[in-house]
Amino acid sequence: MPARHRTVEAVFWMLASALVFAVGNGAVRHVTTEMHPFQVVFFRNLFSLLLMLPWALTAGSASFRAVATGGRLGLYVSRSLTSLAAMMAWFYSLAHIPLATATAVSFTTPLFATLGAALFLGESVQARRWGAVCVGLAGVMIVLRPGVGLSALGDGAGGGMDFGFLVLLFHCMAAAATVLQMRTQAKRDGTAVVVTYLSLFVTPMALIPSLFVWVWPSWPMLGWLLLLGGLLTLGQLAMTRAMALAEASAMMPYDYARLPFTALVGWLAFGETMDGWGWVGASVIVGSALYSMHRDATERLRQSGPRKAG
Repeated sequence: MPARHRTVEAVFWMLASALVFAVGNGAVRHVTTEMHPFQVVFFRNLFSLLLMLPWALTAGSASFRAVATGGRLGLYVSRSLTSLAAMMAWFYSLAHIPLATATAVSFTTPLFATLGAALFLGESVQARRWGAVCVGLAGVMIVLRPGVGLSALGDGAGGGMDFGFLVLLFHCMAAAATVLQMRTQAKRDGTAVVVTYLSLFVTPMALIPSLFVWVWPSWPMLGWLLLLGGLLTLGQLAMTRAMALAEASAMMPYDYARLPFTALVGWLAFGETMDGWGWVGASVIVGSALYSMHRDATERLRQSGPRKAG
């Protein structure tokens, strides 16, 4: 597939994952009203594993065995650990912070991912990508408005810089590490293999902390947990596919679409709204992603023009 088409497809999958994750985060908020976030993390991965196992045992069995016999399990264990840490911190944050606000703060993740891509993956991060990330982060600061917007974080105890906000920042760092490992794995092993192995390793890891807060879910809640596992698995498949098609630093700006999607879910499902400044910040964030997409497309056309003429 030509590089231009790969990038377009990667953008599609990244935007699709943003929409699915927004709906999934709304489901997380709902189930954490009755269950501890740590237990929700376990069920999320358990149902994801059950959904992916039929593929792993049939059509994907050869690819699945290749990883097990190829000496590559170490990276999967490492990624599972960072992914588990990110999920536990994220689910905890969603239970204590308004959906749109938590999503806005989570956009510090691309800064860590872009830096990590340059330092550890050897990716060439051009100035416009750095600019898109920085402009997006400026939009996040408009949403939060330090000293004003941060007071909305958490349950009100401890002010703006409360424990929930610190947990959310930890999520961003762990999520960035997970994204960079996903990029390396997806290129080599394929999307479905990566997602299946993640669920296979994370599920027993997540069981341990969940036992300390265990409450048996009701049948309706089990239905919600199954829906949650399916939604987040689809979102993960879409994001992993995007990372396999294009550089992590190029795709992360498109993840900003999660903010308007999540704001819509928060309004429809929970009556949460952002004020005018919040939407100004959201517009800045989305605008930075659109600018990055436009600049990438222009650069590809410029580079392909001379080759076609020759």
